[in-house]
Amino acid sequence: MASILNLLIRLPFEAFRAICISIYRLNGWRVEGELPQADKFLAVAAPHTSNWDLPFLLCIALYYRTRVRWIGKAALFKPPFGWLMSMLGGIPVDRSKTGNVVAEMVDVFARREKLVLGIAPEGTRAKVRNWKSGFYNIAHGACVPIALGFLDYKRKVGGIGMTMRTTGDYEADLAKIRAFYATVTPKYPDQGEQSGETERPL
Repeated sequence: MASILNLLIRLPFEAFRAICISIYRLNGWRVEGELPQADKFLAVAAPHTSNWDLPFLLCIALYYRTRVRWIGKAALFKPPFGWLMSMLGGIPVDRSKTGNVVAEMVDVFARREKLVLGIAPEGTRAKVRNWKSGFYNIAHGACVPIALGFLDYKRKVGGIGMTMRTTGDYEADLAKIRAFYATVTPKYPDQGEQSGETERPL
């Protein structure tokens, strides 16, 4: 009886997953790369230049059968729709204090046995001069690997490019990350991150 009930619960999800992956493939896209061999990691979502990035990334997450959590301001989780935000994978934080967000997420990683946290370092679809360093501070503080997720619109390929551990040398690690993303073509290349100054880690 338990196995039948479990099957009935999973059927809607499997149907939804199959539909999303089919739409992804019908648009000419494919998936490359493997997930990190770890129960907890931070997934960088970049380059982020279009509203199309989110549905494509959702399809990729479904392909990997991975629930990606995201950070949202605490106000989003208040009634009447707070439950929906949580169901969709949101984790509430107080964004009024930058350092506090990093500390909160490091604590969340420490308290959970499994967690995949997705972060767009650019913080916006608009053209930015430098990435926000919060993603690096969180991964380094929580001692979890960083998986470089990507969407290459030129090749129509999305997935995980590589996985790395932070060394504590922010500039050197960021250079490796930038070198990888330099080979990826976003939806709107002119809105990609410029190779200028970088935001310093906390």
